[in-house]
Amino acid sequence: MAIADVTAKSIADLVSLAGRRAVVTGAAQGLGKGIARRLAEAGASILVADVKGELATAAAEDLARAYGVRAIAARMDVSDEASVAAAVDLAVRELGGIDIWVNNAGLFPSIPLTEMSQEVWDQVMAVNLRGAFLGSREAARRMIAAGDGGVIVNIASTAGFKGVAPGLAAYVASKHGVRGMTKQMALELAPHGIRVLGVAPTFCVTEGNLEAMAANPNPNPGADIPAILGSRLGRVGVPDDIARVVLFCASDLAIFMTGSTLLADAGEAI
Repeated sequence: MAIADVTAKSIADLVSLAGRRAVVTGAAQGLGKGIARRLAEAGASILVADVKGELATAAAEDLARAYGVRAIAARMDVSDEASVAAAVDLAVRELGGIDIWVNNAGLFPSIPLTEMSQEVWDQVMAVNLRGAFLGSREAARRMIAAGDGGVIVNIASTAGFKGVAPGLAAYVASKHGVRGMTKQMALELAPHGIRVLGVAPTFCVTEGNLEAMAANPNPNPGADIPAILGSRLGRVGVPDDIARVVLFCASDLAIFMTGSTLLADAGEAI
């Protein structure tokens, strides 16, 4: 299945997601909510999927009100096969199909390697890696059955390119896995017209990251956060910095791209 040549399309048409159906996991708050907002603004119908069901419902209502799109919610545990399948079936039933799937849900507990239990390791892998696998598999099955192609975007991390702060062994391993899975899925799904891309954010100010910082205070309180994190652009990231890159990946602006993981890191990896 060959992708379209979009040379004749205008910029407005290339970025538009009108008529497309998107699912974003972990979208009740933080990066996921920011991603869902930009996709909705571009015209996509949205399923807000999150283990926090009430927050997901509130987020979907906000999107529908702000952008006039169809927006629904599902309580979904990305690590549970049945829960993922049920949310996918809901998207197909209520939205009419799936064109865009964003694997955003993730965990990042900070525990020294020598103190980390197998249970914590397994939980991080279940959410960050198995969750991305299950969501991608179920979305790809529906995309293949519909025969119209699609896009899968995996939210990785700069931790998928290097080691980071002590205590994040499971997180770093899982995000390296997401990068590798992105390449393999792109290879296997290309014949079906399904593109697979990764986006690797640096630290962004989100509810989850603020909670993690409160639980693990900065050992050097006087230090500047952007300097610690390696930002070259003078400020800490916010969810919309990542959402705009995901919108690019999901849109026809990136129609000739698959298998890559794009760094959205303010130069951290330089």
